[in-house]
Amino acid sequence: MNENDLLAEGFEAHRGHLRAVAYRMLGSLSEADDAVQEAWLRLSRSDTGAVENLGGWLTTVVGRVCLDMLRSRTARREEPLGVHLPDPVISRVSGPGPEDQALLADSVGLALLVVLETLAPAERLAFVLHDLFAVPFDEIAPIVDRTPAAARQLASRARRRVRGAAPVPDADLVRQREVVGAFLAAVREGDFEGLIAVLDPDVVLRADYGPVPAPAAREVHGAAAVAEQALTFSRLSGPGLHAHPALVNGAVGVVSSREGRPYSVLAFTVADGRIVAIDILADPERLSGLDLTDLD
Repeated sequence: MNENDLLAEGFEAHRGHLRAVAYRMLGSLSEADDAVQEAWLRLSRSDTGAVENLGGWLTTVVGRVCLDMLRSRTARREEPLGVHLPDPVISRVSGPGPEDQALLADSVGLALLVVLETLAPAERLAFVLHDLFAVPFDEIAPIVDRTPAAARQLASRARRRVRGAAPVPDADLVRQREVVGAFLAAVREGDFEGLIAVLDPDVVLRADYGPVPAPAAREVHGAAAVAEQALTFSRLSGPGLHAHPALVNGAVGVVSSREGRPYSVLAFTVADGRIVAIDILADPERLSGLDLTDLD
C-alpha cells in the first residue's frame, strides 16, 4: 500500500466523526458532506509527515472550514426569514443504521440544533468542539483567532444559551412513543383537552414552510396556542395523508406523505413525560430531497 492509499485509509477511518462535527456546526447534511470533502482536499495537499494525531488534525480542519461557511452564510444573509429548521436525520423506528448512529451520537436532537443556529459562528464552534467533542481550548483558540481563555468564554456563553433554550429530552423511547401517541390520537379526535394534557405549559412549536406563504403560524408558544395550531394543521392537511412512525434525530417522530411523496416531518421533544417542543419541516423543496425508502 502506497502513501496515498494509507492517507486515504486514515481519512476514511475518521469520516464518520468528521461528518458528525460538520453536521452539528452547519445543521445541513449536504453542507456537512461538502466540509468533509474540503477537509480531504486539504489533507491530500498537505505535508502530513509531522502530523501525530490525524483525527485531531482533521477535526481542526473541518472546524475551520465550517466556521468559514457559517461566516459566509451570515455575510450573504442567505437564511430565509422566519423559522429555518436544520436538516432532520430520519430513520426507521427500530433504530438508525451505522452511518446515522455515528452522526447522531451525543444526543444531537433537532431542538438542540435549532438553538445552535442562533449562536454566533465562533460561539457555535467553541461549544460544538469543546462540549460535544471534548476538543481542548488550546486547539480551539487558533481556529477562532482568540486566546484559550477567550475561547473558553465563547463556549461558556453558548452553553448558557443552550441550557436555557434546549430542553434535555427523556431517554426512554417507549415513554416518548406513549406521549406522542396520545398527542396524535388527540389530534385525530379533535380533543383539545387531551392535547393540553400531553403538552408542557411552555411548549414551543416551530414550522418551516420554506419560502412559500405559510398556511399557519411559523412559531407558536404555550400549550393552548400549540393545541389550536395542531388542530388547524390537521384540518388544513385534508384527507389522503399517511403517517409513518419514524425516529427523527434519534427521537420519536412522524413522517407524513401523500401519494407517495413526503408532506411533512414532525420531530417531538419529550421531557418529564410531556411534549416541550414540536419541530415541523414542511418545505416542499427540502422534503422532495428526503429518502424515505428506509421507512417502508
